[in-house]
Amino acid sequence: MSDTGRLLASGRDGDIFEYGPGLVLRRAKGGRVIEREARVMEYAAAHHYPVPQIHDVRAGGTEIVMQRLDGPLMMNAMASRPWTMARHARLLADLHDQLHEIAAPDWLPQLATDGGDRLVHLDLHPLNVVMTARGPVVIDWTNAAGGDPLLDVALTYVLLTCPRAPLPAPARRLLQPLRGVVGRLFIERYSSSELDARIADAAELKMFDRNLFPDEVENCRRLAARMRSR
Repeated sequence: MSDTGRLLASGRDGDIFEYGPGLVLRRAKGGRVIEREARVMEYAAAHHYPVPQIHDVRAGGTEIVMQRLDGPLMMNAMASRPWTMARHARLLADLHDQLHEIAAPDWLPQLATDGGDRLVHLDLHPLNVVMTARGPVVIDWTNAAGGDPLLDVALTYVLLTCPRAPLPAPARRLLQPLRGVVGRLFIERYSSSELDARIADAAELKMFDRNLFPDEVENCRRLAARMRSR
């Protein structure tokens, strides 16, 4: 592993290292094979969707060498310029719509319960969009599957409104009250009784996430109940 550079970022299930000019290396923790993530990104890129360019898959599929992206995360862009929240919320919806025009490939897992056949990300929120000079680029395709676009939209709404904003305390105090506004702006083009049911489904599923704090689980429970009662 001596060809890797300094650690750039560390997440729940993987680390990102420098890897030569213009490249980074993503390494799974625990030896998890992430080759399918690279394949999904290459498939999305072939359909003109903005993803990092893949350069290599190595170490038995546990490492991906890919394009290094320069620019802030969408979340940080909103935190530093709160007046751009509406524009970023609409951009996030645009990224969903563009993704859901793509049919899921046969080799990707299919969500068993929804019957959808579109490519869905299932974690497409402002922490997984990098705002580069060439435009937004979507990262972290761990959960990608074939499924119903409305469930993908619904899960993003839950992620926008229920968990705490993963920001430094001063920025979190500023943005937390506004997250409901961002969520409403994000889903305004999708509003329907069918979406309400999907949001309830997504909130109930998210309640089982072991990484959530008790107050975040309670937020999910309340959201699901509110959507079921409409």
